[in-house]
Amino acid sequence: MKRKLTSSQIILLGFAGAILLGTGVLMLPISTADGRGASFADALFTATSAVCVTGLIVRDTGTYWSGFGQAALLCLIQVGGMGVVTLAVAVTRASGKRISLRQRSIAQEAVSAQKVEGIVRFTGFILTLTAAFELLGAALLAPVFCGEFGLLRGLWYSLFHAISAFCNAGFDLMGARAPYSSLTSFSAQPLVNLVLMALIVLGGIGFLTWEDLKTNRWHVRRYRMQTKVILTTSGLLLLLPALYFFFFEFSAFPLGERTWVSLFQSVTARTAGFNTIDLNALSEVGAAVMMLLMLVGGSPGSTAGGMKTTTFAVLLSTAVCVFRRREHARFFGRRVSDETTRDAATLLVLYLGLFLAGGFLISRLENLPLLTCLFETASAVGTVGVTLGITPQLGLASRGILILLMIFGRVGGLTMIFAAVPSSPAVSRLPQEKLTVG
Repeated sequence: MKRKLTSSQIILLGFAGAILLGTGVLMLPISTADGRGASFADALFTATSAVCVTGLIVRDTGTYWSGFGQAALLCLIQVGGMGVVTLAVAVTRASGKRISLRQRSIAQEAVSAQKVEGIVRFTGFILTLTAAFELLGAALLAPVFCGEFGLLRGLWYSLFHAISAFCNAGFDLMGARAPYSSLTSFSAQPLVNLVLMALIVLGGIGFLTWEDLKTNRWHVRRYRMQTKVILTTSGLLLLLPALYFFFFEFSAFPLGERTWVSLFQSVTARTAGFNTIDLNALSEVGAAVMMLLMLVGGSPGSTAGGMKTTTFAVLLSTAVCVFRRREHARFFGRRVSDETTRDAATLLVLYLGLFLAGGFLISRLENLPLLTCLFETASAVGTVGVTLGITPQLGLASRGILILLMIFGRVGGLTMIFAAVPSSPAVSRLPQEKLTVG
């Protein structure tokens, strides 16, 4: 009897297929500036980082890759940001073919939608919203980049960085100024900071949130509980770290630049991957704050990775309920199901376990400081892309660890587990016995 692939396995295979295709394209001679093509190892790492919208690189994007290679990377970023399944559904719909119930179910899981009904219409909404935000962002960036790099190059830079920001990818082309410099030369440029931060946040709060906002507009009371949790948690995770960076990390900067770099690092740490200051200048506490933000990541159904803001919120609410001796986590007058609480706890264990195990292994393999290696693994599993600069020097084994972490972080922890472990529904319940914890 032929065994059908589960939805989780199809999603995983979709991302794997996109990565392998991207690897092949990046190995072509036309993809690199020197006309030799990238090695398999460099192409695989870069393609994985692009499809998983991470931004970790082993070759400077602006100088190593040709115009064709950069365009290929941008396509991979767009595919990864919107999701392989979402684009497949869009192509099927555009070709006039019928979308089956199974395809709709897979699309529902891929975008974390709550129901199958209306999933095809929702896919169209994702495409429209993505194009609108990215084109608007590119138009707003164009005056600055065209003034800096000339008309044609400036337009290309505007489009590339707008798509990279909205997809929370963190790839940049500023290596033409200084290799691996990211956006450090624009640390005090108001328009570039505002536009990129806005795009990062717009892509990171999720398409489900945007649909709810579009439907209910200013009627906040009508918003779904999930929308309220996402907006509240995202706001706090942007404001509180920015205040920490402002008062404790960047006090030596002039006031205006200090404000911009504090805000930008708070925004980008949640999965965007750009940076406007040298992150090696952070204190150990500052680096730890960024690692925590990277692990939390963006929101469900977004272009971002990480555990997700809702997971973080459920864990905090569960802790508060235990302290207050309440039975269930709750938000805005609604309780959270036990299944959701279990999923949140599972995700915490998975992400912390992979983050720590990856850091320990790389530190031992490369003989590098543990904190530095943990920063890279948090960036990989959170699909962030900010780095302390060690990734290009890592050996093949360490790069392989980061590749696995990036795939895990983008596909999703539970999706990866469900794809690898066959379901075995219980037919009976074991006897219960008291276990003391704490």
